[in-house]
This record gives sequence, structure tokens and C-alpha cells, in this order.
Amino acid sequence: MNSMPRSSQNNVAQYRKVGVVSGVETASPHKLIQMLLDGALAKIHAARGLMQRNEIAAKGEQIGWALSIVEGLKGSIDLQQGGELAVNLNALYDYILRRLLIANLDNSLSALDEVSALLSEIRAGWNGIAPAAATS
Repeated sequence: MNSMPRSSQNNVAQYRKVGVVSGVETASPHKLIQMLLDGALAKIHAARGLMQRNEIAAKGEQIGWALSIVEGLKGSIDLQQGGELAVNLNALYDYILRRLLIANLDNSLSALDEVSALLSEIRAGWNGIAPAAATS
């Protein structure tokens, strides 16, 4: 049980929302992508736990959020200027979206784990270019 009064919990939730909004408003484009990748991974992690507890509706909501985030990431790719890397990343995001749908429909932990591993790899690569992105 949480000993914090409900009004205090609401205040903490509001403060966190303000913190997220402030972070988004001041973030560089590179940082925004990092935040989206982190958000997608968090939603997938939450969906995994909900799936294990057979909380189907809540699991579906979390996967729905993850789908939206990945769609946003996919939409941010500049296919005209990004060359082969952009084309490959676009195809990978398409694959991730399909696997998320399968995870949701089939309650597949293995599909969620695969997506999590793929997004973690993208995130690691993206984090690796952070110093170069900050100076350009």
C-alpha cells in the first residue's frame, strides 16, 4: 500500500508531466529520438509484465503506445537524404511494427523480447552518435 495521500500522488503525477513536457520542449532533435526510443522500450517492458499477469486490456494499451511511438520514429526518417541507411531503418521499423501486432494478437512474449532487443540495438547505435550530433 502506498501511504501517500491521493492528492499528493496527483501532484507528483502532474509534476512528472511538467518535467516530461519541459524536457521535450528543450531537447535537441537527437535527444527527442533518444526519448522516443526509451519510451517505446518502457512501453514494451510494461506490456511484457502485463502479458505475464494476463492483464490483456492494459497490455494492449501499452503495445498501442509502443506502436504509436515506433510509427513516429519511422515517420521521422528522411528517405530522400538518408540513403541506404534510412531505407534499411525504415524496413526495420516496418518489421518491428508487424512483430508488435503479432505480440499483441498472440500474446507472444518472444515477439516482445525480439522487438525490445531490436529497439535496444537501435538505441545503442543512436546513443553512440550523440557526441557527433551535438557538435553538428
